[in-house]
Amino acid sequence: MNQQPLEPRHLPLATVLLILATVLLTACGTQPVKPVEGPPPVFPAPPDAPRFIYERTLTFSDNVEQTTAGDRFRLFALGEKRSAKALVKPFGVAVRHGRVYVTDTAQRVVALFDIPGARYVEIGAEKPGQLIKPMGIDVSSRGEVFVSDMTQRVVQVYDLDGKYLRTLGGKDILKRPSGVAVNPGGTRLYVVETGGIDTDAHHVYMFDAQSGALLQTIGKRGVGDGEFNIPLQAAIAPDGTLHVVDKGNFRVQTFNPDGSFARTFGAPGRFPGQFASPKGIATDPDGNIYVVDTAFGNFQIFNKDGQLLMFIGERGASGAPAKYMLPAGIDVDEDGRIYVVDQFFRKVDVFRPAGLKAEEGFAVVKGKDKTGG
Repeated sequence: MNQQPLEPRHLPLATVLLILATVLLTACGTQPVKPVEGPPPVFPAPPDAPRFIYERTLTFSDNVEQTTAGDRFRLFALGEKRSAKALVKPFGVAVRHGRVYVTDTAQRVVALFDIPGARYVEIGAEKPGQLIKPMGIDVSSRGEVFVSDMTQRVVQVYDLDGKYLRTLGGKDILKRPSGVAVNPGGTRLYVVETGGIDTDAHHVYMFDAQSGALLQTIGKRGVGDGEFNIPLQAAIAPDGTLHVVDKGNFRVQTFNPDGSFARTFGAPGRFPGQFASPKGIATDPDGNIYVVDTAFGNFQIFNKDGQLLMFIGERGASGAPAKYMLPAGIDVDEDGRIYVVDQFFRKVDVFRPAGLKAEEGFAVVKGKDKTGG
């Protein structure tokens, strides 16, 4: 792999302001993101053999909702206008069976892009289960959606369609819950307590995912093994191994299912395998680890032992595929598709494994004409 520095790019203030104005104006429209012209980008680039292919971007409700013949008639004959909803400030993402759940801290909801169901749903807008600042999100094998709310200091739990089920945590325990992860059996919930400069509450809490009972507190503030400095997000591998982004220590820490420390990887720097501002994290069915770095504008892929395999993306002002300004959350679905959130461009980029056909897997429209006919 080309070992070039992954140095963050600094843009002039005027350019940043122009980009921001463009993004704000774009968000007011109702048109979906334009498709990529020509062949989709592949990663790594030629002459290396491709491992991932850019597939699509999710930004608007129109990216999944279908226009029926009746809809087209009303739009054309009756002059009706079709309004699309859009992401405003996405942060976390979790995917199950083609349903893409995205936390939006500005809109105070979880946006559900149901690809096989061809529908868009907003979760958490009303009581019970109302959200104020949704951050981390995960979906269990039992079909339950767990969302951390940093303002309310709770974790809200919903079913796959967004029906409220229960609330876990609370202000007596949680202070700044930023990330959540559920073990493979759906029985244990791990909540990342980010803490701050004025508190030593830099932990990962382990709860019973059903009753909400606090079972264990993992870690404390510090720089040693098993200690944290501004932990942000967490992900659990298929074997139950817990991986935590330790942002302030520029590393990822790994723990055994019982909460005991296993190992750590990463270091501060600007080269592949190092971190400048690690944020989101995910694992795939093979146990590989995906880490978003906001400063680099990319995500790096490591094997289960923390050895770097490759990276995808770079900082860019266009919002094009794999171009990022503020990448945040990431998830990998059952088929190996990767979903990456960018807060600045208000999008979720989707990448497909090179060995998976576009019409294969969960994230496709089932039994319908994809054009909406």
